[in-house]
Amino acid sequence: MPDSPVLVIGACGYVGSRLVAQLLHAGFRVRACGRSLANLKSKIWSQHPNVELVEADILRPKSLSVAISGCETAYYLVHSMNKSTSDFARKDRQAALNMVSASSSSQLRQIIYLGGLGENDDRLSKHLRSRAEVASILQSGSVPVTVLRAAMIIGSGSASFELLRYLVERLPVMITPESVDTKNQPIAIENVLAYLVGCLANEKTYGEIFDIGGSEILTYRELIKAYAKEANIIEPTIISTPFLSGQVSAFLLQFATPIPGYLVGPLAEGMSCGVVCKENRIRDLIPLNLLDSRAAIGKALETRQYHDLESFENEADMIRHPEWVAADEPDWVGGTVYSECYRMVVKGSPNQAWKPIVQLGGETGYYFGDQLWQLRGALDLLFGGVGMRKGRRHPTDLAVGDALDFWRVLLVEPEQRLVLLAEMKLPGEAVLEFRIKRLDNQKTEIVQILKFLPHGIFGMSYWHGSTRLHGQLFVGMLEGIARASKCKILEGPVSIKLPAPVLSAVKA
Repeated sequence: MPDSPVLVIGACGYVGSRLVAQLLHAGFRVRACGRSLANLKSKIWSQHPNVELVEADILRPKSLSVAISGCETAYYLVHSMNKSTSDFARKDRQAALNMVSASSSSQLRQIIYLGGLGENDDRLSKHLRSRAEVASILQSGSVPVTVLRAAMIIGSGSASFELLRYLVERLPVMITPESVDTKNQPIAIENVLAYLVGCLANEKTYGEIFDIGGSEILTYRELIKAYAKEANIIEPTIISTPFLSGQVSAFLLQFATPIPGYLVGPLAEGMSCGVVCKENRIRDLIPLNLLDSRAAIGKALETRQYHDLESFENEADMIRHPEWVAADEPDWVGGTVYSECYRMVVKGSPNQAWKPIVQLGGETGYYFGDQLWQLRGALDLLFGGVGMRKGRRHPTDLAVGDALDFWRVLLVEPEQRLVLLAEMKLPGEAVLEFRIKRLDNQKTEIVQILKFLPHGIFGMSYWHGSTRLHGQLFVGMLEGIARASKCKILEGPVSIKLPAPVLSAVKA
């Protein structure tokens, strides 16, 4: 293990942020480098005693030289595809040249670069061609470079995986280019990270190029089917046609997904290129349990069962579950999550507000529209669900794991927070949450949150079709809670934006 810090250039990125956590867990000192110190400080590992945060811009050679100083190994995990860059290939080229120049007079003994699979010929997409060019430039320098070439990375937060997610969940019928039958070899993010860590200070990898991929080769059509099966949604009908070009497909995809166009275009263009490992030498050097596509997709979708549908909230979760989305990633990451949030301020103490909340359900009911709740329970039974027959274990006490009609208790923090997971038949995953906060000696805030992660187009339709009813039910419930608590309503209930996640890990 090197005594000097391991430099991670691109520590704020999808792979980089997860790699930093893995390196710290393995006992390495890490110098996390990014263009924005504020972004670095927002990472959950930013306060780790073995991490050093360094602000540097790879397009500014002087700042890059300062970041490299004193390091023997550097991970190069940057690219310039962003909304402010019209020619990302040119910027990536200049950045790589700057890295070579800054490395020439440094103590670096190894550079590890994560690029893309694909043969460097005229058929290669602009994005993959740029990745190959960056590798060649880095290899032209005096420092040995380890190049890992990967195809699609599976995990929440990976742009290519998010594109797959939105397409399958939003489009019951897909009209695609013939490139939907192009072969590729996707790899799970946990396997990518294991290879990256395994190459560190491994002299057998110096100056080598390795193809890395998962355990199977399949077409994009087959990958779409695999996602649908793991997500438990109806498999889309795929109609491929030779008359739809990659450019037109990329244009149409911008309307079907919230992913920015500057990412969708290159990703769609890259689908026409076969990205399959030509050799597997790294499997002998760094033996791993390679996940197949369905296993990798399943892990990425486990966040559906992660209680309140929020991502990992501490460093340990980032290490154990790199497939999950991080809370500080773009809002298009992690799939569609709908929410309704209402706030009410009452005159009274948190204890007064908590008592009726913790008594929800069972014989107490829901303080508003109980006949509608009973009807929902009857419909649930009719369709094979649990209905409301479970009731409650105790009229005034709740514990984690308790059944509450057709809810399951996920979290109980007395006089602060209650989280319930819906177990009724739904085309998605639903969570109902209450948060209580003392404002002063006489005022208490009650925030009610309903979150819903739809399963496919039917789940999305269900949410939009029931939004108005939900608003009436849950506003009425809040008003009923105030009456039951004998607290005067001072403000609300009023609809508000979803508050920031509570930074405390919630375990099953």
